[in-house]
Order: sequence, then C-alpha cells, then structure tokens
Amino acid sequence: MTTRILAASAPGEIRIAVTDDTGLRDYALWRPGRPDGVGDLHRGRAGARMPALGGTFIDLADGTAGFLPDSAGTAPTEGDAVLVRVVRAPQGGKGARLKAEGGSDAAGPPALLARGPTPLDALAQAWPDAPIVIDDAAIAARLPPGLRPRMQRVPRAFDEETEAACAALADPVVALPGGMRASITPTPALVAIDMDGGGASTDRRAKQTAQFAANRDALPALLHQIRLRNLSGAIVLDVAGLAIRKRQALRETIEAALAQDPLRPRFLGFTALGLAEILRTRIRPPLHEMLSGAPGRALQMLDDWVRRSAGQPGRPPGLRVGTDLARALAEDPDAIADALRLSGHQPAWRLDPALPPQGWTYDRDTRP
Repeated sequence: MTTRILAASAPGEIRIAVTDDTGLRDYALWRPGRPDGVGDLHRGRAGARMPALGGTFIDLADGTAGFLPDSAGTAPTEGDAVLVRVVRAPQGGKGARLKAEGGSDAAGPPALLARGPTPLDALAQAWPDAPIVIDDAAIAARLPPGLRPRMQRVPRAFDEETEAACAALADPVVALPGGMRASITPTPALVAIDMDGGGASTDRRAKQTAQFAANRDALPALLHQIRLRNLSGAIVLDVAGLAIRKRQALRETIEAALAQDPLRPRFLGFTALGLAEILRTRIRPPLHEMLSGAPGRALQMLDDWVRRSAGQPGRPPGLRVGTDLARALAEDPDAIADALRLSGHQPAWRLDPALPPQGWTYDRDTRP
C-alpha cells in the first residue's frame, strides 16, 4: 500500500493530505504566516496567579498570554521570568496552554526562543517512510534539511479525488457507508454528532438488527472524520435509530476505530440518554475553527481569486471586502505575497463597509 504526504500550496497556507490506496488518511493546514505555536519555546513573564483557575497566566513576547496550570509542577511568583513550551494552541476563545521547561535562558524579557514542529513536520514524523510530494518551490524552501531527501516535485500535488475529499471536510454533513449520514455541530462546550439512518430503512431484517448493522458499518468512517477534522475535547455521538439498551454492543466497534487515531481518544461509554461520550486531546486548532474565522475566510477568498486570475491576461478582478477581512489581509502579508507568486498578478481590494464583516465579493468595476 503506497502512502504519500501531499503538500499543496495556496495563498497563506499549505494543505497537507496523507493518502494511500484506501483514500485520505490524515489532513492538516499549515499557515506559515500564522503559526499555531504548538511546541514553541518561550521565555515568558508570570502574571498574577489565579487560584480559582488552578494556574498562572504567562505573558508572551507576541503580546498574548498563555496559561500555565499548577499541575505543570511549578507556581511562579508574579513578575518571574519563566521558560515555557506551548502544548496546546489557542482555540475555542482560550489562550495557549503551557508547560514549564527547565534551562538557562530564564533571565530576561519575554521572547520566542524556538519554534515548534510545523504540521508538515508532525505528519512526516508520523509517516516516516512516506515521500513528501510538493507542487511549489516555496514549500521546499520551508522544509527542514532532514526532510528534503524525501521530497518529490510535481505540477499538482492534489488530484481531483484528493481535492474533493479535502473540500468535503468543510461540510458539517458527512456521507457514510450504507446510505447513512452524520451532522457535526461544534459548540463552545463540546462537539455534537448526530447520525441519521439511510439504507437501513430498506433492510428486510428486523428493525433493531438492521439498525445495529448500519451503525456498526458506518461508525469507523465517521470516527475517522473526527481525526481528519481534528475534532477535539468532549465529543458526544448519537447513533441512528438504535434502542438505548442495544447501544452498548457498539462499544467494541467504537474502541477499535478510535485506536487507529494517534491521539488515542478515549471512549467513556454511553450516557443514560444513549449518547456515546468521546474525549480527544486538544493540541492544534480544529479544522472548523481554522476555516470559519476571518483569517480563514480571507485565505479562502484569496485562493478563489488565484484560481480565477492565474494564467489570465490583462488586469485581474478586484475584490471588495468587509472590515474583518480587510484587517486579516493587512495582518498576513505572506498570504498576499503567495497570491502574487501563484497567480502572477498583484491582488487588489477595497474596503466596503456595506458588506458583512467577513463578507466579500468581486468588484465588477475592475474586471478585465
């Protein structure tokens, strides 16, 4: 079975898909201009300890603050310089989670001392025998020397099948085997997943027998989606149409599927309402957060613009953007430079206060 790591360049980000003969095995977004910070080593400054939260906020060099829990083994005094490493990226409206590090660089003002591994580094380590297929020399320049012998350059990293599979990860509705589907709804507290029966309705076996078989056959594909979308924290899953007392029989199927995930999510059992509870470690931001905020929307807009403008003669179409997108573009010059390099045209936009903050459209006045 041939496994490959495919790295496709887009404005401001590199889309990374791990594929083999069975399809999409892993997926991640790497945004060099907006790194998620996981693994970064900082010299920070301790703020006030927060006993009610069980930890201390640490001021970092970029003007943000991370949280160092008391369970990390240290409780610094306010004003102390401390060495800390990011173990969980900012997500869900919360700052970075930190752990204390020993070392001799603790004295001095807040500073970023070393960057952690990129998403591509992490996937290359997880799949050590897989070639890294790239479609842009700029990706090669960002690879650490140790990965360059594995690199292969092609005109297009993603084929149509991979493009479709990756694009489908943005859809909250997932098509599953047997005609079933699932709806994924992230909330601030947890991720809710609702399975809906399809093909089981035409099964001639007894209803509960048919529903059990349908859920059993669909669950591995659904639980793989948790990994591909990097859904994390508390996850509750409502299987389709199966009596609560029958759901315990799905435990083995769920645990076997979760065992394939390198983060080793824990299946906590079924609630009194029959909901499967899963706990998956939070490390990097989930895909839906990366796609839904203003930075993600701005990159989607630039990607669409590049696809329309690349190779086209004359003046490219201009853009009108809302306030949040204008701010996101101003804060990500690397994405603008990528759009110029990938299209051969300088992207141009103007603020339109009449648009929603994350809204955008093509400016008809500047079409070629």
